[in-house]
Amino acid sequence: MDGFRAFLSEQMGHITLSTSAILVLGLLLFISLVTDALARRTSLPRISLLVMVGVGYAVVEQIIMGEPDFQPLGDLRESLISMALVMVAFLLGGELTTDRLKRTGTLILIVSLCVVAASAVVVLLGLTLLGYSLAIALSLAAISVATDPAAVTEVIRDSGDKSFKARVILGIVAVDDAWGIIVFGLCMAVLGWIFSDTGANAIFHAGWELGGAVLLGAILGFPAAWLTGRLEPGKPTQAEALALILLMTGLSTYLGVSALLTAMVAGFLIVNLSSHHERSFIEIEQIEWPFLVFFFVLAGASIDLEHMGTALGLLAAYIVLRVAGRYIGGYLGVLCLKRRSKGLPRHLGLSLMPQAGVAMGMALLAAERFPEEGNLIVAAVVTSTIVFELFGPVLVKWVIGKET
Repeated sequence: MDGFRAFLSEQMGHITLSTSAILVLGLLLFISLVTDALARRTSLPRISLLVMVGVGYAVVEQIIMGEPDFQPLGDLRESLISMALVMVAFLLGGELTTDRLKRTGTLILIVSLCVVAASAVVVLLGLTLLGYSLAIALSLAAISVATDPAAVTEVIRDSGDKSFKARVILGIVAVDDAWGIIVFGLCMAVLGWIFSDTGANAIFHAGWELGGAVLLGAILGFPAAWLTGRLEPGKPTQAEALALILLMTGLSTYLGVSALLTAMVAGFLIVNLSSHHERSFIEIEQIEWPFLVFFFVLAGASIDLEHMGTALGLLAAYIVLRVAGRYIGGYLGVLCLKRRSKGLPRHLGLSLMPQAGVAMGMALLAAERFPEEGNLIVAAVVTSTIVFELFGPVLVKWVIGKET
């Protein structure tokens, strides 16, 4: 037995960082299969289960192993998170076709803007009045705008509801995350300007972060749109899709521009300019889930358990304020369109509560930008995401089923 332990110890000593990273990635993908089966049997959201796996990892590392500063996967962690977010934003941009935007019309545009504005303002003012820093209040105000369109769409599809009310909700969630990315980019630029020592330089950097992202998205999007229509389906299209994701992730980081906005602009251009645009998006959809598995688990593992006690107050305030903001926004949106919104309930905003990947991605990006406040932001958003993913679909069902 002693010889076996010595042999095992010697073999463990030979494991390099790259080898351990490969083992962890394989283990995470295997765990995702287990959580997928568990989600089907229990009706629990897959996202929440994967985040809880990450939280369990944090408990083992920070409490049991006593290594609070340990980062799973080391330097590979940030790259995987960035690639997952770029894929989500690119696919989101691909949803914004000119035909869909025309179909959504003025009603959905106004209601969605009311919900976005009310959510951001209520969370910002509420957290500021409660004494939280501007970095926390403005970051969470921007993050509160995002919705999980997959969760909302799944509930409505399962209900079989094809009413005017259901179509409006689907239209709002189709553009909601796009508003979220834009608002988040603006808020990060504003915070960068406020906390910078040199005003002129800060304005330049804020403008570059947003304007540079649009420019980079256009520089990559136009040739990709031209190329997509000239490639045969299959391996060439897969190579093009991967090349685009890697270029958007790497160049946006290198140039210091918003990766989310870059990817959304590129996706928007490709879907509206290419005759065979669906090929690239299909290829990315097929490889997206493994990266999202890594992302959700790593997001859960990013929680600093030492700050969880401090974050409980922020968590409670954020949940209450976001629910209030969504309700007020939906109420105002329906009120503004009295004649055109017949059949829409004034509690429409409560159907927009689910929140997932984009929100957690924003939290991780905000934490990188403001490391002193990062632990509180990540803890509040990751934990509230679990709450919203569990109870948000229940509210969607209630709004859909309730008579107006």
